[in-house]
Amino acid sequence: MRHIYSDEEHQFIIDNVEGITLKELTKRFNEKFNLNVTENAIANRKNILGLRSGIVGGQFQKGHIPANKGKKGYMTPEQYEKCKATMFKKGNIPANHRPIGSERIDKRDGSILVKVKDGQLQKNWMSKSRYIYEQAHGKIPAGHKVIFADGDHSNFDLDNLILVSNAEELIMNQRKLISKEAEFTKTGAVIAKVLNKAKKR
Repeated sequence: MRHIYSDEEHQFIIDNVEGITLKELTKRFNEKFNLNVTENAIANRKNILGLRSGIVGGQFQKGHIPANKGKKGYMTPEQYEKCKATMFKKGNIPANHRPIGSERIDKRDGSILVKVKDGQLQKNWMSKSRYIYEQAHGKIPAGHKVIFADGDHSNFDLDNLILVSNAEELIMNQRKLISKEAEFTKTGAVIAKVLNKAKKR
């Protein structure tokens, strides 16, 4: 799915593009916004914004003057080499770090996500419905998902969460077995399970 960039994300690229490789810019962008966009996507965004890093083959172009030269915080390459070992100490926690258990809204579909681990970008987050279901019933098998019995995606009552296979959900959609009435949807899930088993036979 194509990522839609926010004004904040555009500004981050503009502020950070100078003097770093595409690989490093992509890494910083993904860490900042908990995303997993590709280097090609960032390269395309740089082109759209008319941005250049000022480096070729990992080095500044001859005659290039860094945009921040002479400003507070600017370091020459020699100064950077001397202090880089202490810049990113192991265990350093970024300012935008969110602790495990935090929640956020998924920009793609508006669902609520829960942070379940660190260090794997988008894989750090799980849908809240799946998280609650797994806490009660164990890991959800591959090819299955959790749906809301009453259609209300903010109702995380365990009794409102139904586990169905992808095939069963398809049957429920095709036969209009999903309703805002929780009991109707639960009955629909049972019917879909029977129909799916019959189809396999």
